[in-house]
Amino acid sequence: MKILRYPDPGLSTRCTPVTVFDDGLSAFAADLLATMRTAPGVGITAAHVGTFVRLFVLDLPDWPQPLYYVNPVILEASVETIRHMEGSVSMPGATEEVERPRRIRFSYQDIQGLSHETEAQDFHAVCIQHEIDQLDGIFWLKRLSRLKRERLVRRWEKEELRRAIG
Repeated sequence: MKILRYPDPGLSTRCTPVTVFDDGLSAFAADLLATMRTAPGVGITAAHVGTFVRLFVLDLPDWPQPLYYVNPVILEASVETIRHMEGSVSMPGATEEVERPRRIRFSYQDIQGLSHETEAQDFHAVCIQHEIDQLDGIFWLKRLSRLKRERLVRRWEKEELRRAIG
């Protein structure tokens, strides 16, 4: 699937809940995973490919298999924070350190529609928060200070221009 590139307005679109859990959703989720792996990345939302529903997939390096999260909601977040480098499949090559809660408790449905509630910490928690932000129409750059965001966008735009020319 084609990944939306920053600054596509779709990346600021709030996604709607998934209500139908069928073979079509499973097939779309599998295509989303394949797209993420090609990008490459460790996470991707449906919004990244222009489908504005609350679904994302994570495939972290130490996991035995990818996990699909449908209609996720953060229920609780720690006061303690962690700083981690973030980026996006919609803005390849651009990364910056973002501060987020170190631990979260969240609920979600799996690809079959079964409800779950669990906790995540450290890198896993960062990834969950990053992808939920995207589902809420909050592109990760909005978590940076204005100065850091403007510098990063200028560098990225110059690199994009270089790629287009060369």
